Amino acid sequence: MPEHRRTGASRPATDRDPAAVRGFIERFTALLSQSGFPRTPARIFVALLTADSSKLTAAELGELLQASPASISGGVRYLVQIGLVTAEGEPGSRRQHYWMSEHVWQDIIRLRDRQFALWAGELSNGVAVLGPDSPAGARMAGTVRYFEFISGELGGLLARWDARKAAAESD
Repeated sequence: MPEHRRTGASRPATDRDPAAVRGFIERFTALLSQSGFPRTPARIFVALLTADSSKLTAAELGELLQASPASISGGVRYLVQIGLVTAEGEPGSRRQHYWMSEHVWQDIIRLRDRQFALWAGELSNGVAVLGPDSPAGARMAGTVRYFEFISGELGGLLARWDARKAAAESD
C-alpha cells in the first residue's frame, strides 16, 4: 500500500489495516456505482478520499486498487474531465500526481448546480418550441421552475455550510 502523508489525522497511515481500507473502498464504490457513477472512476475517487494527502500517482492507485495502468488512466481521465480530480506533473519527471480538492463534496454540488442551470436553459428552449400551453410544454416549464428553485436553494445551502464550517474551525 502506498505511503500517505498526514494532514492532521489522528492516526498515522501506517497504523491502518490495508485490507480494511480496500474493503471500505469497495463498499463505498458500490454505493457510488449504484448511483450511476462509473465503477473504475468511483474506485479511484474513493482511493483518493482515503489518502491523507488526497494525492496519489497512477502507480500508487494501480497498486492500491489492484488495477491495470490502462484502467487507472481511463478512470483518472474521466475524473479530470468532470472536474473532480486534478492532474499535476512532477518537475523533471513524466509522473503525474492526481489529487482532489479538500472541498470535493462542495465542488460536486457546485458542478451539479451548473448542470441544473444548463438543463434549465435548454428546457426553456424546449418550452418555447413545444408551446407553453401544450401538456409537454407546461410539464417542461414546471421542470425549469424546479431547477431554478433548486439552484437558488443550493447557493444558500453552500453559504450556510461555509459559515458552519468556519464556526467549527474557530472553536
